[in-house]
Amino acid sequence: MENLNRLKAVLADAGQTNKWLAEQLGKDPVTISKWCTNTTQPDLLTLSKIAALLKIDIRELLVSTSPR
Repeated sequence: MENLNRLKAVLADAGQTNKWLAEQLGKDPVTISKWCTNTTQPDLLTLSKIAALLKIDIRELLVSTSPR
């Protein structure tokens, strides 16, 4: 499974939990867990909402495709 999002790391950096995010978005905590493990991916509208909740740029939620 390819990692496409950095949700788990970004939540940890913000000091927030999967449960907190699930409550904020009105989603099942299992759904958030699947996003954090890159089993499934949130849609772009949801990523935008997450970025707004965490007060970050949406690009911080994505794994870069640029070589470093």
